[in-house]
Amino acid sequence: MSQMKLLAAAILVLGASTAADAQGTETPAGKGEYLARAGDCIACHSVRGGKAFAGGLRMGTPMGVIYSTNITPDPDTGIGNYSLRDFDRAVRSGIAKDGHHLYPAMPYPSYAKISDEDLQALYAFFMKEVPPVNQANRPNEIPWYGSPRWPLAVWNTIFARSGAYVARADRDAVWNRGAYLVEGLGHCGACHSPRGWAFQEKALDDSSSAYLQGAELDAWSAPNLRGDLRTGLGGWSQDDIAAFLKSGHNDKGVAFGSMLDVVNNSTPYLSDEDIRAMATFLKSLPATASEAQFVYDDAATRTLEGSTPQQSGAAIYLGMCAACHGTDGKGQAPFMPPLAGNPVVLDTNPSSLINLVLNGADPLVVKGVPDAYRMPQFRVQLNDEAIGEVLSFVRGAWGNGAAEVRAEQVKKLRPVTDPSSDRVIVLKMR
Repeated sequence: MSQMKLLAAAILVLGASTAADAQGTETPAGKGEYLARAGDCIACHSVRGGKAFAGGLRMGTPMGVIYSTNITPDPDTGIGNYSLRDFDRAVRSGIAKDGHHLYPAMPYPSYAKISDEDLQALYAFFMKEVPPVNQANRPNEIPWYGSPRWPLAVWNTIFARSGAYVARADRDAVWNRGAYLVEGLGHCGACHSPRGWAFQEKALDDSSSAYLQGAELDAWSAPNLRGDLRTGLGGWSQDDIAAFLKSGHNDKGVAFGSMLDVVNNSTPYLSDEDIRAMATFLKSLPATASEAQFVYDDAATRTLEGSTPQQSGAAIYLGMCAACHGTDGKGQAPFMPPLAGNPVVLDTNPSSLINLVLNGADPLVVKGVPDAYRMPQFRVQLNDEAIGEVLSFVRGAWGNGAAEVRAEQVKKLRPVTDPSSDRVIVLKMR
């Protein structure tokens, strides 16, 4: 995986996902473990084949490589000597016990909203329920001129907020619970909100239309989660959103990229009430642009079913894609998503589509049960021109009406994407 162009990319653990050796299928036993699931702590602080929360995950930044830290209660190499106050400062303010500032790969700008009660439950879980692992933290690989941490204090002063989430009086309890989870523990904005000049999230809550508007991270385009009719969730119901968070798929789409880690480690473990609250909050976000409702057009279907297509992209689609996604572009729910009207297909940024065709999709494993089907990779079978042609056909067919994909765009992403990674998918909490 190439060095990232944006510090924002470090908010996620970078790279394509790979299946881990151990799979956690159990329902969280207590409040602290439940909250750790909601925060998806295990995804960043574990590596494939390693001990849960022992750290060591490689993360790329513009300044070099950093490694996630050991957050087990080992007193020598982990956080065993952290007091509740130390833990609080690290989680909600991004300051380690010894006073050095953490890189914002730790999403403390979002975690700042965690309530005192929930923070105490998390602390109790990590100190009393997580097995200690004596594993030294790996030193970061950052040049000397990029290693001082004091600029992060300035960055925090300008861009990070303090104070737990405050419920809005003009919203009901369900909406407020959803906002707390999405804006806080779930740190959804870390991926789905665009970045500013200093790589900060342009918005940390729903007070700005930039919040969850979609953003590009590490050759993926994290989708718009607002109410836009074509490129957002305007065409999804609350039930659609809830189903996606609970299982990683619905009849409109399937999780891919970094969202796999969220589904495989976090959201399916949440209660139906919390999933419903998150869906309620997300569905309340207004659109950021005036978009016409997607209207299906069967012209491409008739072309594909009538005779051998003359258009190269259509011919490639018929030979390599139609068996799963259908000549009608409607897919085969729930694991083979539709391409007609799919917000990922309609996205102005085709990075995710290019990445999926090049590298395929990694396993979706919901509570230990792997998916039956997934997108294969076509990195070898199709050259840059062919991928551009087939994606241009898909983005223009069935009424999609999205812009073409150029071979140059594929060529740019091909060398900087790599299907191999040490990113964790599913690990047992204990």
